[in-house]
Amino acid sequence: MIKEVKTAVFPVGGFGTRFLPATKAVPKELLPIVDKPLIQYAFEEATNAGIENFIFITARNKEAIANHFDHAYELQEALKTKGKLQILEETEEWLPEPGNIAFIRQQEPAGLGHSILCAKNFLKDSPFVVILPDEIFKPDGKPFLKEMIDIYNEKGGNIIGVSDVPESKISRYGIVDPESDDGKIIKVKGMVEKPEPKDAPSNTSIAGPYILQYEVFDYLENGTRAKDNEIQLTDALNTMQKDVPTHGVRFFGRRFDCGSRHGYIDANIAFALDREDMKENVLDVLRHYDSK
Repeated sequence: MIKEVKTAVFPVGGFGTRFLPATKAVPKELLPIVDKPLIQYAFEEATNAGIENFIFITARNKEAIANHFDHAYELQEALKTKGKLQILEETEEWLPEPGNIAFIRQQEPAGLGHSILCAKNFLKDSPFVVILPDEIFKPDGKPFLKEMIDIYNEKGGNIIGVSDVPESKISRYGIVDPESDDGKIIKVKGMVEKPEPKDAPSNTSIAGPYILQYEVFDYLENGTRAKDNEIQLTDALNTMQKDVPTHGVRFFGRRFDCGSRHGYIDANIAFALDREDMKENVLDVLRHYDSK
């Protein structure tokens, strides 16, 4: 019997070093895409896919993330008094119900696998979603996480979001070794972390999100740490797929790696162009620079 997925884990404890000095005091996950922070895009994708419970794996310098998911009573009262009801609604309408959200500190920066491991005792033997706020998707069809959950409900096991990348970028990502591939769904035979292009089994990268069975914690706890002393999720999944079926779901559309400066700027332009109140102004700016 396939268990329902109702909980999402958000690993948000990293330093955000690629965005220093901006992230010295402001968590990377709160950097805005237009006027909404990265973490809110991730949260809204989860809620729209039917997720009901939310676990954030944070660090001691990330209190501002918890504040973003709380009411700001002074601000809300000021907006109400001034009649700015549209902004008020945008500020509070998306907030989660009380009791459906938790914040857990990752006490050492020991990799994505370690971050996920911090959620073990709060998941009660249930499958869960892992969402990386760095990755934002504009799909050609239905929302990507919703599509992944629909496929999970058919196949069970572990499901990972994957995306094809050019050969020049293969060494930046975990790469899937496919057993079979129908163009949309891949039966995974193995995974390789950041291989050189000549050694890569494919050009299909692990993009996230992930839908994982609770048993993944056994593999995270019992695996060996990488040479940088980090617990790698890819290593755990690579071992686990011998016992638990793993499928990749290929993403079609635009994927923005907002953990990079280029991807972050690209996402801001793309999402601004989707806004009727901003589109013409943004196009004017782009035309100005294009003419130089």
